[in-house]
Amino acid sequence: MLSLMSSDVSIALPEIRLDLISKYNVPGPRYTSYPTAIQFSDQVPFADLLADADRDFSSGADLSVYVHLPFCESLCWYCACNTVITSQHGQAEQYLDYLAKEISLWQRHFPRRLRLGQLHFGGGTPTFLRPEEIDRLSKILHDAFDFAPDAEVSVEIDPRRLTAAHVQAFRRLGANRASLGVQDFDPFAQKAIHRIQTYEMTADAMHWARECGYTSINFDLIYGLPHQNEETFHRTLQQVKELSPDRLAVFSYAHVPWMRPAQRIFDKEGSLPTPERKLNLLKLIIQELTGAGYVAIGMDHFAKETDDLAIAQREKRLQRNFQGYSTKSGLSILGLGMSSISQTGGSFRQNEKDLDAYKRRIDAEEIPVAKGALLTAEDRRRREIIMQIMCNLELDYAALGENFGCDFPRAYAAEIARLAPLADDGLLELSPARLTVLPAGRLFIRNIAMAFDAYLDRTAGRHSKTI
Repeated sequence: MLSLMSSDVSIALPEIRLDLISKYNVPGPRYTSYPTAIQFSDQVPFADLLADADRDFSSGADLSVYVHLPFCESLCWYCACNTVITSQHGQAEQYLDYLAKEISLWQRHFPRRLRLGQLHFGGGTPTFLRPEEIDRLSKILHDAFDFAPDAEVSVEIDPRRLTAAHVQAFRRLGANRASLGVQDFDPFAQKAIHRIQTYEMTADAMHWARECGYTSINFDLIYGLPHQNEETFHRTLQQVKELSPDRLAVFSYAHVPWMRPAQRIFDKEGSLPTPERKLNLLKLIIQELTGAGYVAIGMDHFAKETDDLAIAQREKRLQRNFQGYSTKSGLSILGLGMSSISQTGGSFRQNEKDLDAYKRRIDAEEIPVAKGALLTAEDRRRREIIMQIMCNLELDYAALGENFGCDFPRAYAAEIARLAPLADDGLLELSPARLTVLPAGRLFIRNIAMAFDAYLDRTAGRHSKTI
């Protein structure tokens, strides 16, 4: 038996049978949104997306801003992010020019100066920017927005080419949270994924962040990478525990070579772990992290009990978006930069994914949205259902029925019926009043959410596998 920490208690996690892994390990979304990005279309009238954004800007609510900084000096072969691989650092300065122009295009639609409650820098590698360029980015953002006194400002950090000056520059901007890419400390696994990063590099990055006042530090780990095994990953987890980050995002490697050709090298090598080994790695992760006092959050995050993420889960105000699990529920997202995604209560918008196309649109004085989705009333209901499963691990039928104005068990009888096999396998509990994800079901949470996805039959083959 393994121990899995819930919001405030330790629960026994039954041994997971390999036959269940084989049964449910099918392609499915990660549900960082619903509908998922695959449903976004370039046929949605931009005027309709803009009208929805304008209504959102007029609400007076705080805003969450995501800034995509796409540049990396080298390609990590496992990566499925939208990146620009270059050693030409001059591109970053020009990119800041375009970010400033994009913000100015949006400002024409702001009824007033908007206030940021949350700001996230992703990529790519945000620390590809030089410290002086980070300071310029800070001025661009502070000139355009007010920052809430308790704004959560987070940045993704690559420790490999980092200096203390980078960390300090983002701190001057307002950053109080940092997410460090680690993946695996084993040198052989690092070589296989084309990402050499010593323990000392990561320790230095963490020390610099702590020293200048970052209040929460996250590590990203990935299991299922080439050449990983129980012995080497156990050593990685021991080193992680020595550094004691506040949070961990522990992702199952998403093998999507049809989307990311660099991943085909793993197929040629035959170096990916077997399903049995991958399951053992997952068991090891749960055992080691919960044994060290981390709380399991949703499907792939862990946090110390004192961290805001664990507190948000206890208080049922956790949310999930394109950056993963978040403590700031209810904030609309304005995405800036190439490929970034914006989200409101009624729509999604995605910018041009290609850097040259992004630049051309801005040069033409156009907001660079390439596609999007307008949510129907039923989309919104299903989004709420799926996010309740992903964040709270349960559905309260009466509360949802009151919110939706319907008899929930009757309205969604077909979806609930689809879950009967998972209930029979001990992954969830179905009662007349609620759906409850059982401890073993946490590993299959994507499968549970899929029962309520009205688009799944059209998109299932385009996702990574769920486990």
